[in-house]
Amino acid sequence: MNHNDYVNDQVNKKNFFIKKKFSQNFLLDENIIKKIVKVSDVNQDSYVIEIGPGFGALTKYLVKSSKKLLLYEIDEELIPHLETLFNKDKNIHINHQDFLRTENIDEDIKKYLDDANEVVVISNLPYHITTPIIMKILEESKKVKRLVLMMQLEVAKRLTSKPNTKDYNALSVIIQDQTNAQYMFKVPKTVFKPRPRVDSAVIRLDIYENNGNKLFYQFVHACFMQRRKTLVNNLNASYSVDKEKLKLILEKLNLDDRIRAEALTLEKFKSLYNIFKEEGLM
Repeated sequence: MNHNDYVNDQVNKKNFFIKKKFSQNFLLDENIIKKIVKVSDVNQDSYVIEIGPGFGALTKYLVKSSKKLLLYEIDEELIPHLETLFNKDKNIHINHQDFLRTENIDEDIKKYLDDANEVVVISNLPYHITTPIIMKILEESKKVKRLVLMMQLEVAKRLTSKPNTKDYNALSVIIQDQTNAQYMFKVPKTVFKPRPRVDSAVIRLDIYENNGNKLFYQFVHACFMQRRKTLVNNLNASYSVDKEKLKLILEKLNLDDRIRAEALTLEKFKSLYNIFKEEGLM
């Protein structure tokens, strides 16, 4: 029995009940699963974390392609399925755990993945916790170097969007400050069981060697506070800086005083932030 038939069999016979609280949408298409593995660039020397393996559709390919694999599965009912499929493989460890409640990602890597310094995270992320999971990894782990993630199409576009596009926002800037964010491919809603309301997409985030700057990210959020307003108006409201002074600062950066945040590149945001910091305006 192939994986598609297996999942349908489990659900249709009521051997397993879909839980909406976990945003469970199981990927059935083997070709898409193979594409995810391919764009992740994992090999026999790779250490991999998979968040939310479900029935193990992606897992069975990662087992063959990687050196060691650490799974985080929140649904207790899925643990027996995973153990049945993979309990003979000594290179897999299954954690029955909510990844967002993991106290120390790198301690788990030390314990279960040979303290590897180059770890790849691969996941079909639950839509409602996509951003928290990404930010947790970026803020807490020094060992995860690459993320290959499937998520809601709209969010994927936002994280990888460029200036002067409708999807570009503060989160785009923050993610692209810490990673090389690449949109890989679209995944239609028809290849899931149950079928979600929207399409998905796979993105790849290669993490830079920096720790991020929370003060800078607060500044970026202030710049985007009201998207339809100009940068001058948003910064005036957030930092109480005189509008005429703000116009002079923008002039230094060769920026029009009517410009909106969505038109700024990451480099321009950093230059503007540095001026604010140097002049004690924050």
